Amino acid sequence: MRALVAILALIVALAVQTTLAALSHDGTAVVDLVLVLSVYIAVTSGAGAGLLTATVAGLLQDSLSSGILGIGALAKTIAAYLAGVASTQFILNGIAQRFFTFFLATVAHAVIFIGLYTLLDLRTFQAPAVGVLTQAVGNGLVGVIGFQIAEWLPGFLARRRATRPLRR
Repeated sequence: MRALVAILALIVALAVQTTLAALSHDGTAVVDLVLVLSVYIAVTSGAGAGLLTATVAGLLQDSLSSGILGIGALAKTIAAYLAGVASTQFILNGIAQRFFTFFLATVAHAVIFIGLYTLLDLRTFQAPAVGVLTQAVGNGLVGVIGFQIAEWLPGFLARRRATRPLRR
C-alpha cells in the first residue's frame, strides 16, 4: 500500500513540477517537488527506499526535461540517500531539523548537478548561489508542510470516523 501511495505521489509531483516549470528564480525552479518527495520517502522509509525513489523519479524527470539523461537522477539519488542515512543517525522529529534536512539535501543536489554539468563542460551557471538558496528555502518549507500534513491527516481521518454516527 505504501509503495502504491509513493508511486501515485511521484506521478502527481512530476505532473505538478512540469506544469509549474514557469515559476523560476534566475532559471532555477523555486521548488523541486520531485526532490522533496524523494527526501521525504528517504527520511520516513529509509535510505534504500529513498535511493530507489530518487533514481526512478530523477530518470523520469530527466526524460521530461532537456539535458543529459541521468545527471539530475544521480544528483537526486545521492541527496536522498544522504538524507535517508542522516535520518537513521539523527532524530528528525522537529520542524527545524526537518527544514534543515530538506535545505541541505537541496544544496547537495545543486552542488552535484551544477558540478557535473560544469565538469563535463555542458553548461555554464552564472552565480547560481541565489537560485540554489531560494530553492533550498522553498524545498525546506514545502517539505516541512508536507511532513506536518502527512502526520496530521491520519489522526484527523480517524477522529472524523470515530465521531460520525453509524448509518443504518
